[in-house]
Formats: sequence, C-alpha cells, structure tokens
Amino acid sequence: MTDELKRLPQAIEIAHRTRNIVWQNIGFALGVKGIFLIIGVLGMATMWEAVFADVGVALLAILNSTRILR
Repeated sequence: MTDELKRLPQAIEIAHRTRNIVWQNIGFALGVKGIFLIIGVLGMATMWEAVFADVGVALLAILNSTRILR
C-alpha cells in the first residue's frame, strides 16, 4: 500500500480477482449446504455428515481465498 497512482491499476485488478473468488466461495458454500439440506430432509444424511460438510466447505473457502496472495 502506497500513495503512488501508478499502482492503482494493480489494486483494481486485485479487487476484481478478490470479488470473483468471494462469489466462487459463496456459490460453492450455498451449493454444498443446499445439497446436504435436501439429502438431510430425505433422511440420507446424518447431522454429523452435515456438520463435516459445513466445516469442509469453510476450509475449502479459506484455501480458495489464499489464491489472492499469488
């Protein structure tokens, strides 16, 4: 972070990449949670499987977010 205007395009590019990764994380998390909600309602998944899926989605979102650091 500096006050140099020549770095502004790079900051905008990082912001766009960050926004795309955030939307990926949101979509993936909602998708997995929706699947486990349906499977749970049908009686095919236990509460523990849903908990592990939720924790797994959170970990995958964190790992996906580390791509911003590259």
